[in-house]
Formats: sequence, C-alpha cells, structure tokens
Amino acid sequence: MQKIYLVPKIIFGDDALDYLEDMTNEQIVMITDRFIASLPSFIKIKEGLAANNAVTVFKDVVPDPLIENIIEGIRAFGETIPTVIIAIGGGSAIDAAKGIIYFACKTSAQIDRNLLQFIAIPTTSGTGSEVTDFAVITDKDKGVKYPLVEQDILPDVALLDTDLVMELPSTVTADTGIDVLTHAIEAYVSTNASTFSDALAEKAIKLVFENLPEAYAAGKANKVAREKMHQASTIAGLAFTMASLGINHSLAHAIGGKFHLVHGRINGVLLKNVILYNAGLLDNQRLPATDRALKKYGEIAQMIGVNIKNPKFAVQQLIQNIQRLLTQLDMPQTFSELKIDESQYINERSAIVQAALNDRCTPTNPRKPNISELESLLKRTY
Repeated sequence: MQKIYLVPKIIFGDDALDYLEDMTNEQIVMITDRFIASLPSFIKIKEGLAANNAVTVFKDVVPDPLIENIIEGIRAFGETIPTVIIAIGGGSAIDAAKGIIYFACKTSAQIDRNLLQFIAIPTTSGTGSEVTDFAVITDKDKGVKYPLVEQDILPDVALLDTDLVMELPSTVTADTGIDVLTHAIEAYVSTNASTFSDALAEKAIKLVFENLPEAYAAGKANKVAREKMHQASTIAGLAFTMASLGINHSLAHAIGGKFHLVHGRINGVLLKNVILYNAGLLDNQRLPATDRALKKYGEIAQMIGVNIKNPKFAVQQLIQNIQRLLTQLDMPQTFSELKIDESQYINERSAIVQAALNDRCTPTNPRKPNISELESLLKRTY
C-alpha cells in the first residue's frame, strides 16, 4: 500500500504573490538570506504585507544550512509565537525554514504545527523544496549532510512567481536545472515509483530538455523558458516527494558534506555512472533490479526523442543526451574538472560511501548497492 500526500496549495502565474495580501493580524516570521533580503523584490513582498501584521525577519540563512543556523533561527523568534512562516529564497532558505519549524515545534509547547501556516516562495528553479517533505541540514564539524524527511516540514502553500527567477546567473540556472533533471530521473526509476509519480517525472524531464538550454543561454530574455523551468522544478519536487530518490542524491549529499561543492553540479557529475550502475552496464551485472532499471531508463530515453527499442542502446543514447546537455551548460562531467584534490578524494572515499549507504535516499534506489560497488563508481567518476 502506498500513500500520496499532496498538501501544498500551489499558486502560480503573474499575480501569485497577491496571495499574501489576504493575511491580516498574523505573527509572521520571514526566513531568508542576506542577499535576498537586500533585493527590491524582497522589500516589495515585505512592504506589501498588511500593516496590522507583526513581522519578524530572520535573514541569516547560510548556504547548506548548518545545525547552528537552525538554532539561530529559532532564537530569532524571541517572544514571538509565529502563526505564519514565509521562506523566501533557494533551497537553503526553504530547507532552513523547514529545520526551524521542525525543531521549534519539538522544543516549544507553544508552537503548534497545526496552527502554523508555512509558505514557501522559491527564488531558484531547482530544489523543488517548496513542495517536498524533505530538507538537508549540515553538520559542519562532522562534514555530514543529514536529510530530514518529515510530514510536518511540508509547506502548506507554494507561491511560484517567475519574476523572482528572471535575474538568476547562468551558472545558478545550470546547477539548479540539472538538480531538477536528477530529481525527475531518480523519481522515475525509484523502487517506490507509481503511475502518479511517473507522470510528474516524465513531464519534468521533458520540460528540462526543452527549456533549460534556452533559459541558460537567453537568461532574462526568455521568460517562457524561465517559467517552464520554474514549473519543472516544482513538478519534479512533487514526483520525488511521492517516490523518493536514489544513490545519485545519496552520494551528492555525502560529497557535498565533505567538499562543500554546489549540489546540482555534483549531481550532474554523478549522473552518467549512476545510470550505468543501476542499469547493470557499469559492471555487466544482470539482475532483476538492473533489468527493471534498464527498462525505465530506456523509457526516459524515448521521452526525449530517442527512437531505439533496444534498452541498452537507448540508455547509451540517454547518457549521450545528458552529456550533450551538460556541455551546453558549460558544466563539469568529472570530479577532477571540479578541482577536487585526487589524494583527498581517495582518502575520503570510504567515509563518503558509508554516509551514502546510510542516507535516506538509498533505500529506494533501483539497485541495492554495497561498499565495493559504490567505491568503484566513485573511482570511475573522478
């Protein structure tokens, strides 16, 4: 038996932010980072709130939010018992808000999640965090990223405003866009995939291949491509909320915790060899799990126009299309291109593998990995 929770109310279009105008007499906490807080768009959102709301701003979110950052956010409440939390920013801001909500509710009897409205406003098109029950919190001392998967951190409302992503730098557009693609691919091949999640994943994959190159190349000159990528991010988020992810993300979490690299960029480097491994083409293994994965990856290839029936050849074409996309986006395809020191990479490999095996994304990977297989995969990816 499977259950699907479609909690977030998704509001999109040119006037999506008008939703905030209806809030009155609320204790509002806005969570963001210092850069976003300095932008005219943030100031406009804040000043557009009704005057009878009490508004507190926590703007100290850091990239890959730390446990200490979560504690700072809870302290920023002061004597306020929030009734509305508005997270504005990329995945880090929304993940920080999720961590703050989760631990604030656990540590304070006065804060009731059932009485708290959580609104997420993404300013990047990548994480899908605005519609997921998933967050990643970093322990800097241990060099470990901890995925937090809890129903209580699922936003109640997601507001998608394309104007907020029109000025994204090309590198951010590329990194977040590849994260969307990885979310959708992993959701599609997940052992927990269903007809419902497959439909969402398929649409997200198509939207990425059709729109990401143009969003990257044209920037703010192509609002349609930007809008489609913003929607693709949310659609992929819905897909992996239903189906979960796999070792591409497990390894990316572990590598990100050790080397502090951009998450989407790590995903892009890993994607080729993870697909080959899951499909049994990296080590020529023929298993029920690899047969299923091979079939599913072959279906993805057909989604993007590969007209080859033989699954092995179709998957090879899928990988070539992914590599072509990465090249169009000027993204690295090996960890050596990411300037990771080889000796440090080798020294950390065992710790990365252990962290990945313990990651919350690993159980739904289409193939159950072991230590030696993941070490071999990482060796090939350097």
